[in-house]
Amino acid sequence: MDKPQIKENPLATEKISSLLWKFALPSIVAMLVSSLYNIVDQFFIGRSVGELGNAATNISFPLSISGVAIALLFGIGGASVFNIAVGQGEQDSTKKEQAVFYMGNAAALLFGCGLVLCLLTQLFLEPMLLFFGSPEDVLPFARTYTRIVSFGFPFFIFATGGGHLIRADGRPNYTMFCNLTGAVINTVLDALFVFGFRWGMAGAAAATVIGQVISGGMAMWLLAHCQTVRLQKKHLILRSNYILRITSLGMAPCINQFAMMVLQIVMNKSLKHYGMLSEYGEAVPLACAGIITKVNQVFLSFIIGISQGLQPIVSFNYGAKKYQRVKEGYRKACTCGFVIALTAFLLFQFAPERIISIFGDGSDAYYRFATSYFRIFLFFTFLNFSQKITSNYFTAIGKPKGGIFLSLTQQILFLLPLILILPIYTGIDGIMYAGPIADLASAIVAFCMAAYELKKTQYRNKLYR
Repeated sequence: MDKPQIKENPLATEKISSLLWKFALPSIVAMLVSSLYNIVDQFFIGRSVGELGNAATNISFPLSISGVAIALLFGIGGASVFNIAVGQGEQDSTKKEQAVFYMGNAAALLFGCGLVLCLLTQLFLEPMLLFFGSPEDVLPFARTYTRIVSFGFPFFIFATGGGHLIRADGRPNYTMFCNLTGAVINTVLDALFVFGFRWGMAGAAAATVIGQVISGGMAMWLLAHCQTVRLQKKHLILRSNYILRITSLGMAPCINQFAMMVLQIVMNKSLKHYGMLSEYGEAVPLACAGIITKVNQVFLSFIIGISQGLQPIVSFNYGAKKYQRVKEGYRKACTCGFVIALTAFLLFQFAPERIISIFGDGSDAYYRFATSYFRIFLFFTFLNFSQKITSNYFTAIGKPKGGIFLSLTQQILFLLPLILILPIYTGIDGIMYAGPIADLASAIVAFCMAAYELKKTQYRNKLYR
C-alpha cells in the first residue's frame, strides 16, 4: 500500500519573489495602518485645531512609538521563533510542539504589556508630556488627546504584534484585513467626530481608540482559530524559557523603536529650545517636525513591511538549512527597498510644499522651515532601506546581537549625538544636518555587516548542497 504524500511547506519550495510579495504586502498594509492612525489624526486636527494641535500630537508621539516597540518585541520575536521552530520541526517533531507555546506566550505578553502602558500613562500623564518637551500653550491639547488615546494601547499593541503571529501562522491576508478594518473605522469616525460633532482633539482620540479596539478584537479571534497549531489556555501561561527566547529575537526591532522614542523626546526638546532662539519660535518647529516625521513613517512602513515579510521566509529556510533561498530572499528584499526609498527621496526633494499643505495652513515661517527640514534632514532617504532590512534579517536568522547593534546605529549611535552637538554651533539648522550624516553612516555599517554575513551564508550553502 502506498504511503500518503506529505505536502511540503510552501516556504521551502515556492518562488522567493512570490513569497516576498505574499508576505510583504500584508505587512506593509499593517505598518501603513499603524502610521496612518497618527497621520489621519494629524490631518483632521491640523484642519480643525491648527498648529498647536499638530504640535500636541507630536508631543504624544513617543507613547505611540513605545506601543509599537512592545508590539514588535513580542510580535516579531514570537513570529521568528515560531517559524524557526516549525522549520526545524521538519526534522525534529519536538520543535513543532514547542512552537505553539511561543505563540501563546507572545500573545499573552502583548496584551498584558499594553495594559501596563495604559496604566502608567493615566497615572503619570502630565509629567510625561512635560518630559516629552511640551510647551505650556500646547500642553492642554496634548493632555486631552493622550489621556483618551491611552485607553486603546492594549488593543493597538495586540493588533500590531498579533498581526505578526497571524502572518507566521500562514495567513498574511487576514493580518491586512484586520488592520485595514480598524483604519477605515478610525478615518470615518475622525471625520464625524472632528468635523461633524466638532469635538476637536477629544474626537480624534476617541476615533483612534474605537478603531484600535475593533482591530485588536479581530486579532484575538484570529489567533484563537490558528490554522497550523491549536492555541489553548495552557499555552498562554508565561514561562521564562519561552519569554527569553521570544524577547531575544524581538529585541532588535524593539530597540529600534525605543531608539526612535528616545530620539523623538530629545528632538522635541531641541526643537523647542533652538526654535525659541530662532525666527521660528517654539511651536512651528515642533509642528513641522511632527508632520514630517509621520510622513516619513509612511515611507518607512513600506521598508519595514518588506523586512517583516522577509522574516518567515528567511527564518524557515535558515532553520531548514536552505541557505541559497535565504540569500536570495535578502537580496530581493533590498532591491524592492531601494526602489521605494528612491521614490520617497524624489517626493521629499521636489514636492515638500505640496506634502506639508495637506495638513492645513500655516505662516510663511511654517512653510520655510518645513521645506528646509524635508530637503535637508531626509536627504539620504534613498539609503534608508538598508539598515532596517538588514537588522531584521539578522533577527530572522536567529542572530539577535547583530540585529540589536544595527538597530542602534542610526538613531542612537549616530543621530542622537549629532542632534546634541551640531546645534550648539549652527543653531536649529544643526538638527536638520544631523539627519543625512547619520543616515549615510548607518547605511555604510549595514552594507558591511550584510556583505560579511552573506559570505558566511554562501559557505554554508556549499556544505549543505
